[in-house]
Amino acid sequence: MIKKDFRIVFLGTPTFAVETLRLLVENQYNVVGVVTMPDKPAGRGHRLQESDVKKYAKSQNLPVLQPVNLRDKDFIEALKALNADLNIVVAFRMLPEVVWDMPKHGTYNLHGSLLPQYRGAAPINWAIINGEKETGVTTFKLVHEIDTGKIAHQSKVEIGERDNAGTIHDKLMVVGAKLMLKTVDAIIDGSITLEAQDADLEQLKPAPKIFKETCRIDWNSTAQEIDCFIRGLSPYPAAHTTLEREDEVFNIKIFDSQPIIENHNYSAGTIVQLQPKQINVAVANGFIKILELQLQGRKRMKAVDFLNGFPLLEKDILKLEFKL
Repeated sequence: MIKKDFRIVFLGTPTFAVETLRLLVENQYNVVGVVTMPDKPAGRGHRLQESDVKKYAKSQNLPVLQPVNLRDKDFIEALKALNADLNIVVAFRMLPEVVWDMPKHGTYNLHGSLLPQYRGAAPINWAIINGEKETGVTTFKLVHEIDTGKIAHQSKVEIGERDNAGTIHDKLMVVGAKLMLKTVDAIIDGSITLEAQDADLEQLKPAPKIFKETCRIDWNSTAQEIDCFIRGLSPYPAAHTTLEREDEVFNIKIFDSQPIIENHNYSAGTIVQLQPKQINVAVANGFIKILELQLQGRKRMKAVDFLNGFPLLEKDILKLEFKL
């Protein structure tokens, strides 16, 4: 079969998915339909907000389906009418079998890790939190259990010392889009080979969904661990901590930091000014120098600007949180 006759339905929602859809369209693959989330109210005026995938699909005059329920009868009939040879999924909801098993060649997913490691909803975040030196992307064929299907292709990406979830997201978005095109080409020309995931369950590192409680900083950890934790959650949803001063409680998000390895006698969580206009927090084996942060209700800013409007006291101690 030639490319222009090979019918593709694309399923995705956020910016991460747009890059793959854009490459498919610009390289003249036959995208016959796009499935994305329903419009949601957002902002103060609660105006309906379209997903990034829908915005791009509309700009290319692609048919768009926005089911609330992926098992809805009308949606299933509309999907069947597209007569797809292949579904491609990038950053979308869990699909029922009636959807992923519908096309002749099934459904292929792009996952933001080197499977079988970091199966789950937040692979980029957890790879950085755990101090990995590399991560990557995987294309695989969907089966019943999440992120366990046979692998088509993988591509590695280095995690630099100062990379965070945002920078790795952007790198994987580009590398992943190219990898998915490679996978589609192999399916079209019949050269695709699939390899079962070699999973030693005891060695697997999961990537579960991240909640607000997950993001609390444990100041009893080492400087390196806390720095990885902050970078792994930056810019979103952001690591956070609490400063309690007399009768006031201040919630603070931290976006960027620098680990300092140094012996000291301070209690964990104690704020220490090693230099003027610095925020240094005592941890197990040194300090965390906070570079960028946000006080609840205020905008994100550099530490030096923060201190101009919110002077910290030597006796201030950030609340100790449980270790994950």
